[in-house]
Amino acid sequence: MSDANAIPQWFSGSEHTHRVAAAIARYGPIARTTLAQMLGLSQGALSRITSDLIYAGVIEELPAVAGTTGKLPERFTPKESSDRRGRPQTALVLCSNARTFVGVKVHGTSIVSAAVNAHGEVVSGRHEIPIGADQSAEYVTSSIATLVRECSDDVAATGLPAPTAVGVAVGGHVIDDSIVTFAPFLHWEGTTDLGAMVYEATGLPCGVFNDIDSLLVDASWFGPGVGVDTFAVVTIGVGVGYSLAVHGEPVSYPDKSFGLVGHVLIDPEGPRCPSGHIGCSQCLTDDSIAEQYSAIIGRAVTFDDFAHDARAHVPQASQLVHRTCFRLGSLVATVANIAMPGHVMIAGESAFLAKLGTDSLRDGIRFYRHSQTQPVKFTIMDHDWQLWAKAAASRVIVKHIG
Repeated sequence: MSDANAIPQWFSGSEHTHRVAAAIARYGPIARTTLAQMLGLSQGALSRITSDLIYAGVIEELPAVAGTTGKLPERFTPKESSDRRGRPQTALVLCSNARTFVGVKVHGTSIVSAAVNAHGEVVSGRHEIPIGADQSAEYVTSSIATLVRECSDDVAATGLPAPTAVGVAVGGHVIDDSIVTFAPFLHWEGTTDLGAMVYEATGLPCGVFNDIDSLLVDASWFGPGVGVDTFAVVTIGVGVGYSLAVHGEPVSYPDKSFGLVGHVLIDPEGPRCPSGHIGCSQCLTDDSIAEQYSAIIGRAVTFDDFAHDARAHVPQASQLVHRTCFRLGSLVATVANIAMPGHVMIAGESAFLAKLGTDSLRDGIRFYRHSQTQPVKFTIMDHDWQLWAKAAASRVIVKHIG
């Protein structure tokens, strides 16, 4: 990412100042005493930093109300203050509507966008442009520029400030938060500096990120992963994906975005994938499930046909749902056994299957876990590409706070 296209910092200040703002963004509303203990700062130092942030319009203080505090980090328990004298207790929060951002999710058939505020809350309508035969980077960039304008118009109509930056999420491998080197669902060849192209087309700084990593960061800052030391996302749909966060940041690994989890063995008696592996997690993809269902009922059908029958509880479809969910549970157990996350989020276009076969999912997890281990905590997300667009914006928010 060039300096011109760099995500701007919301405010200037020391490393401690940015740590304080980031902690308030993730854990607010939060009391000063709790924040000081969490970050290992003296009350005096924290007071100076928060005063500067309030003056800069980054945070604000609200009356402390019982039961309205945010989630705190695991294994952190605030100490009760013995000094209750002085001014009434207040809680610190990020100024939610002081900034807006546009998030964009690019997938194989369409591009979806939404504007969010600094709390990662959607403040615009849902905008979408289909992708047809033209999947070129030029078409994608032009479409993103149109979507950014539409989101900006929505934001202007609400009286909120104009967007500060754009976040774009793509399925594939991205370097320097800008350059796409591998985009299997868009069939791009070579490297594409999508961030620079969007910046030129919109005039707004643009960060480009892997979509699953973006979902992970969004959940770790604004969703079920807040406060969780180690948090994982497993996605199923057109492909199978996985990402892991430690303390809210995706674990960095050069090859992580090449779909490596897609060939982990989860059923030694499962179907063979196109690469020749028997029973790898490719059996969780839509194409594989459609092939399996076609074999069961004796005629060629699509994944949508299977999904219709599964929701209608057609016996053959329900049988495959439970088999698929048991296999998904095996994958979740593998993630839990090796990476040891405190929570796993199950997402993607086909995550609805996990809701149809939750008991089988739990059975699959238990089958590959020691009998004395704690149950794996998991959340099954309702699928909407707008959630992935919002997640792209969340990546920009995190960088904006610094």
